[in-house]
Amino acid sequence: MDAIVLLKDDHKTVEKLFKEFEQAGETAYKKKQEIVEKISKELCEHAYIEEAIFYPEARAEAPDTSDHVLESVEEHHVVAWLLSELKGMDPKDERFDAKVTVLIENVRHHIKEEEEDWFPQVREALGRNRLQELGERMEKAKSEAPSDPLALASARQ
Repeated sequence: MDAIVLLKDDHKTVEKLFKEFEQAGETAYKKKQEIVEKISKELCEHAYIEEAIFYPEARAEAPDTSDHVLESVEEHHVVAWLLSELKGMDPKDERFDAKVTVLIENVRHHIKEEEEDWFPQVREALGRNRLQELGERMEKAKSEAPSDPLALASARQ
């Protein structure tokens, strides 16, 4: 699978979870907690493969994307800390929904920038064969992703 297609598929998966959360209902506490756990798993896997494989390749092969990569890592940092705070938070806490909303807004912004601003540059720089090879590596690496968001490289930077 093409690396960019893989990342866009991940984006679609989390967007679906975001919509589930937004439609869950104000007092659907258990359901919201379950959705947030799924969001955390998906985002940890996604951030891990981007940080470990995709971003270094993008910076090396498409140097014009370097600033985008650095900004993306900082966005991952914010998301990792939000996820870590949500992990131990009671969904009945008055700040739970607000914190998830901020998480969703941050991730949507991140996705928009990646897909519109710099994935096309990376696609052009790396080419089809290289993106296929990266996609295979990234797919395999998902199983190595930490479940703890604070174990992501970006969380420690």
